[in-house]
Amino acid sequence: MPPSPDSASRDETAAAAVAAEVSAALAAYRDHADVALLHERLGAVMERATPEQLAPAIEPFRDVPEAAGYVYEKIVAERPADARALVILANSYWLVGRGPDVVGELATRAIAADPLNRGAWHLWALTESNPRQRTERWRQVAARFPEDDLAKANLADNAASLAGAEHDYDALDLALETYEDLLARAAHPRQRAALQTAIAALKGWKL
Repeated sequence: MPPSPDSASRDETAAAAVAAEVSAALAAYRDHADVALLHERLGAVMERATPEQLAPAIEPFRDVPEAAGYVYEKIVAERPADARALVILANSYWLVGRGPDVVGELATRAIAADPLNRGAWHLWALTESNPRQRTERWRQVAARFPEDDLAKANLADNAASLAGAEHDYDALDLALETYEDLLARAAHPRQRAALQTAIAALKGWKL
């Protein structure tokens, strides 16, 4: 049964109030830069707000990880299979330096919840500390999402780093192959120039 007009109006009013309070807390934070005070104000809102109200309220402040992460801790606690929420929380944790173990665990949970969430796969690859294994993870991501140029760029960069560090000709071939694939797809002149420079440099390497 659809909600009544009065009920929908009340929901919209409540959501607008939550958004206004979150916005006010972030505006004040820009002035005082006190994380504890920010969390105190956000916590007061979170005590009575639902995840459905909090998610759109914090959306404009995704680039403030100390705020987004704090709010998304509650959202994830109440919606543990929400892949998008898990990725946002993981990204916020990564930006504030929570470390690869915590972030990787959240990314793995997000992949399990939604195998098509590319953000989850990117974080899964990014959080691998071993260079060879990280390169292999990016290879898997690029294969899973063949139109994902960011994954290909990360694969190429990691393969090139691996080739230089370990004198690995297979990794060098992988880097060249991936950069050349990106070049074939690139349309922007600056992007093409950067890729051509990278390819020329790699072709001149003596491992």
